[in-house]
Amino acid sequence: MLPLHYRESGQGRPLVILHGLFGTLDNWQSLARRWAERFRAVAVDLRNHGRSPHHDEHSYELMAQDVLGLFDQLQLGPETTLMGHSMGGKVAMRFALDYPDRLAKLVVLDIAPRRSSMEHQDNILDGLRAVELATLQSRQQADEALAQHIPQPDVRQFLLKNLYRREDNSFAWRPNLAVLAEDLTAVGAEVTAAQPFLKPALFIRGGKSNYISPEDKLHGIPTLFPNSQVETVVDAGHWVHAEKPEEVFGLVQAFVGN
Repeated sequence: MLPLHYRESGQGRPLVILHGLFGTLDNWQSLARRWAERFRAVAVDLRNHGRSPHHDEHSYELMAQDVLGLFDQLQLGPETTLMGHSMGGKVAMRFALDYPDRLAKLVVLDIAPRRSSMEHQDNILDGLRAVELATLQSRQQADEALAQHIPQPDVRQFLLKNLYRREDNSFAWRPNLAVLAEDLTAVGAEVTAAQPFLKPALFIRGGKSNYISPEDKLHGIPTLFPNSQVETVVDAGHWVHAEKPEEVFGLVQAFVGN
């Protein structure tokens, strides 16, 4: 169980927010600030990401245990809502299924319980590895190296939030790239359970994303989360909260506050 880095603001019913693969809690700061006007918003860096510790093991069971440790540390009660995007969504599902008494509600953004193909992450890993950190002089240089593998400017900007300067002024990546590359199949792993999570769950999918399929809506999600609803944000892709923040803000605000 690793001690996780987090940032919290606001008071009231807790809303704990988990980022996706190669993300950080910084991806959620603008939305978290708005939710903090009504809730106690806690944005978290998962293991091997952001400012949280690195570790050789990376699995959903272990990440859910890390989050449990944070719940204990912050004394988060059973009125808490746990929300996660993509990989963070699977961590949230795993937590809900393993520790249902610790939650009131679950919110999952653009991921289903089924096994995910991780082939689409190869370009991202290739791009991150293409950045020569030892000789890197600027973020612009890093962006140019990423562009050889990742043509989408918004994806590159998302990844560049992980680039930081160490005390000696050299650049480094915040994610544990070696372990994440090695355990990529574990990141795609299916979420299963003997018993379903019976409390309310909200799944938010991007209308242009294929991470939640019609089959997932009919069978995969209701089997594990029978008290769930799936809302589609039209004209949004996988990074639904970045592309359509107003829609995601409203859906989550209404669901958590209801």
